[in-house]
Amino acid sequence: MRTLHPLLIDLSLDRIVALLEKLGNPHTALPPVIHIAGTNGKGSTTAFLKAMLEAAGNRVHAYTSPHLVRFHERIQLAGPDGRAVPIGEHELVEVLSRVERVNAGAAVTFFEITTAAAFLAFSETPADAVILEVGLGGRADTTNVVAKPRLTIITPVSMDHADKLGDTVAKIAVEKAGILKRGVPAIIAPQDADGLDAIRDVARRIGAPLTVCGEDYDAFEQRGRLVFQTGDTLLDLPRPALLGRHQIMNAGTAIAAALQLDEFGLDPKAIERGLIEVVWPARMQRLAGGRLTSGLSADAEIWLDGGHNPAGGQALAQTVADLEERSPKPLVMIVGMMGQKDAGGFLQPFQGQVTHLFAVPIPGAHEAPFAADALAGLARTLGFKAEAAADLGSALHRADRAVGGAKRILICGSLYLAGHVLALETGVAQQGN
Repeated sequence: MRTLHPLLIDLSLDRIVALLEKLGNPHTALPPVIHIAGTNGKGSTTAFLKAMLEAAGNRVHAYTSPHLVRFHERIQLAGPDGRAVPIGEHELVEVLSRVERVNAGAAVTFFEITTAAAFLAFSETPADAVILEVGLGGRADTTNVVAKPRLTIITPVSMDHADKLGDTVAKIAVEKAGILKRGVPAIIAPQDADGLDAIRDVARRIGAPLTVCGEDYDAFEQRGRLVFQTGDTLLDLPRPALLGRHQIMNAGTAIAAALQLDEFGLDPKAIERGLIEVVWPARMQRLAGGRLTSGLSADAEIWLDGGHNPAGGQALAQTVADLEERSPKPLVMIVGMMGQKDAGGFLQPFQGQVTHLFAVPIPGAHEAPFAADALAGLARTLGFKAEAAADLGSALHRADRAVGGAKRILICGSLYLAGHVLALETGVAQQGN
């Protein structure tokens, strides 16, 4: 499919609207939609909310991007056992073929074809809710054809994709706020002041009621528990299964959303189960015993995270610092990044934490990744002891040998790299994004 359609991001809705019309407008026949935009935390918030909805007995479809290992991950369909699973090969081929047939060779992007196929699958498979994650931005993202979602969510907005969305947080926030709809309630996660002002301006103009973190709700860790509170609600909950302080707030955003969805039976017990049962790969995921890591020394602790922008770097560095406080071990980083990312901004929060850094290429990336030599050179200018490695396998073995005894190895910098790692670890062939 990637050979047929450009991997360009065309920020307009004209083509997707025309394509969906040829398909009979499947996006108008969906179960209630929860639409999520933001720079960081979209995937984790989606995972928390999906787990909560499923814990309450609801069938949930979910649309996310990019995929890590297989394209099928992007389109998750409510399964017969009540858990969403990646779309099957036969179903995927069938919906893509139908979309290709009605498109009849007209100019269309990869993302438009993918979204149309997801809407078709979602409209024809029974479910109680759809969680729809924005691919890029919001206002002109292909998912933004749903005219009246049940709820919208904006996770933290920060600098990323500045070439496409704007060169300030406020400009980017305006793009994200494009998913807000008149009369549709919206949950707003923690934001920079400029970003929140921009979101408020859009909401005021169109008449979207906001529930804002720090004003209408709050979530924080207390004595190893998650405490969530509003003006009239106080929930004492277990700490989320996803690791990191930032996941407290992502979970809080999902809880605030859950409390808006009265019709789905999301009582405190379902919320609690969702926090405990949530699964979201490549978000501080511990790796052990797979094909990639089995040859390393027994005292090497391997972690994988897909964070890739400055805000993601700050959250990840804090998580690693918290691990260090509980269980001190030398930290070795293996980093691969896409070439358009702010690599310096991502790495800076780790200054002073890292004993060695190995920069790696990202095989099969559809955009130009940072060359390993260039990334290692940039890291050295920031004070890291950094070298380039030819590939991930050699980087892991060099990282293992760089420090004697127990050590913590963190692989990070890109979701595309994370997918490559998981493919090697599980022995499954990775499909390119």
